[in-house]
Amino acid sequence: MTSISALNNIHSKGLFGDHQEKNEKNLLKLSENKNLLIIQIAQYKSSTTSIEKLKIDNLNLKNETLNVSSNNDTRILWNGPNNWLLVSTKKELLNELVEKLDETNFAVTNLSHSRAIIELEGENAKEVLKKGCPYNFNELKKNNCLNSTFNGMSITIDFLDENPNKIRIFTLRSFGESLYHSITDACLEFGYKSI
Repeated sequence: MTSISALNNIHSKGLFGDHQEKNEKNLLKLSENKNLLIIQIAQYKSSTTSIEKLKIDNLNLKNETLNVSSNNDTRILWNGPNNWLLVSTKKELLNELVEKLDETNFAVTNLSHSRAIIELEGENAKEVLKKGCPYNFNELKKNNCLNSTFNGMSITIDFLDENPNKIRIFTLRSFGESLYHSITDACLEFGYKSI
């Protein structure tokens, strides 16, 4: 069975918006990220398992607001109290999760094919998000994450890096095309390169 990405029919590569007479290195970069393992992990209220010693791909499940644990392959985003979103390039990590997170203490749900993922990189990435999201992005730092809305659509934002800003935006697959159009419209003012 072939997996078709959420933005397969609309993601176009090229230069768009106010890009004339600008150095291409200074333009925003927009891309669709696909083929990631996305797992929601929820610890039941009745669970007696301590998460302090629990490690997944050598990362801890932290119960700290806006916190992301990360290494080169995997990121674990705090999604709410006792709730995390694991994002990884390592598909085999699903086997480790099933082994370490027993079903009497945790709900482990594979969301890999139910999300659209847009990556935005560049100096003005936060400015783009300010156009449709009520969060104060001046406070967002590397390895922070949050759940919010962008023009009325539910999103999860993962701040990957600074200098330049690199941000990964997740939404439900059904909102993918609408979010893509909203994000690209917000990018036009700055000019962007779609890759």
